[in-house]
Amino acid sequence: MTSTTDNARQVLIYDPTLRDGHHAVRHQLEADRLRAYAAAADAAHIPLVEIGHGNGLGASSLQIGRARLSDDEMLSTVREALTRTKMGVFIVPGWGTSADLRNAASHGADLARIGAHCTEADVTERHLNLLRELGVEAQGVLLMSHMATPAQLAEQCALMASWGAQAVGIMDSAGHYLPADVTERISAITAAVDVPVIFHGHNNLGMAVANSVAAVTAGATVIDGCARGFGAGAGNTQLEVLVAVLERLGYRTGICFKSLLHAADIAQELLMPAPPTIDSVSLVSGLAGVFSGFKRPVLFTDLPGNLRVTHLGRLISCPGRVNRPRP
Repeated sequence: MTSTTDNARQVLIYDPTLRDGHHAVRHQLEADRLRAYAAAADAAHIPLVEIGHGNGLGASSLQIGRARLSDDEMLSTVREALTRTKMGVFIVPGWGTSADLRNAASHGADLARIGAHCTEADVTERHLNLLRELGVEAQGVLLMSHMATPAQLAEQCALMASWGAQAVGIMDSAGHYLPADVTERISAITAAVDVPVIFHGHNNLGMAVANSVAAVTAGATVIDGCARGFGAGAGNTQLEVLVAVLERLGYRTGICFKSLLHAADIAQELLMPAPPTIDSVSLVSGLAGVFSGFKRPVLFTDLPGNLRVTHLGRLISCPGRVNRPRP
């Protein structure tokens, strides 16, 4: 791997393996597995690990999936395993509440991200203000960001920054972007705000690492990645590949690469049945701009008599062909 100089630009790596990865296993990770990965991430000097239900604090429910562990259990387990790495949480107003943020702060959360649909940043104002009162670093992220123009995203990010967000940015929730799309949006956001800019990629079109590099080149300084790409649908930006590519390009991450590979091995062994793949549904959802977390509902629906029907054909059509779900 190419060495970097002291003048190389720093990129902060944010690791949501223990939060976004929960989507892939229906939020059923056990405490010993959380602890093992958190300890490995800490040993690799990963700057921050995010923990929680896949949809964030307070989201465990019959509607979107019951987690095996409570928020309290997850927060306590990971906090105890971290000595140098910071602990982060994620919350979407409506699923989580101010009380959930207060609880996370009491468990030692160092940072909290407030997520909102890409045109609805106004729902983050109260939570961002609360985080500043609690002394917890506050970030704001826009979900399903491909559904808004670069100018709209820049405007929404500027609003979050004005309400106290110490970093703002976008999630490619559906894995829909190509590098040029990311460059255009991150450039618009960096021109509109004076705080660090975030990019979180998904890999539906196989572009997550390339998109993350495009984000860094355009000015983003906080980039997300999950071990082995562990995440919803086709998975997230693969953390160890991302770090290798950034270091190869001359950026500093501060992560011990050898220990990072060990952490990735632990993640593959303990957290996931198999590393994410870009299957047909993931690919089509990326093309269609559908959130990766909807993969299972899109793929199968239970009907009377336990008949299961795939809905893949409803997402994409072929010229001259009638697409009908097949039993």
